[in-house]
Amino acid sequence: MLARACWFESSSGHYKKLRGIEAFILFKMFTVYAIKSLSRNYIYVGLTADLERRIGEHNSGKNKTTKPYRPFVLIHSEEFETRPLVREREKALKSGIGKDFLRSIK
Repeated sequence: MLARACWFESSSGHYKKLRGIEAFILFKMFTVYAIKSLSRNYIYVGLTADLERRIGEHNSGKNKTTKPYRPFVLIHSEEFETRPLVREREKALKSGIGKDFLRSIK
């Protein structure tokens, strides 16, 4: 969902009102997510800036890795302000402890 409008303080100290896509780009969030296959015992962990689009790609077979495991349901997601932070969390969820946590979600 795009932000309708927001105020942004530029480096010169002036405030500028941003609308639509400008506001969206400025405040883009990154999401780490986990999806579970409904047909097999498989959990996929990934990151994206557009969760709805990404899950649609998984369910439509556009992703080579997940295509054989379709359909999927979202079981977990977390939002972060920067890509390095979301990447760190993605790595944690892909670890043994992270996978155990995801398997415990009912």
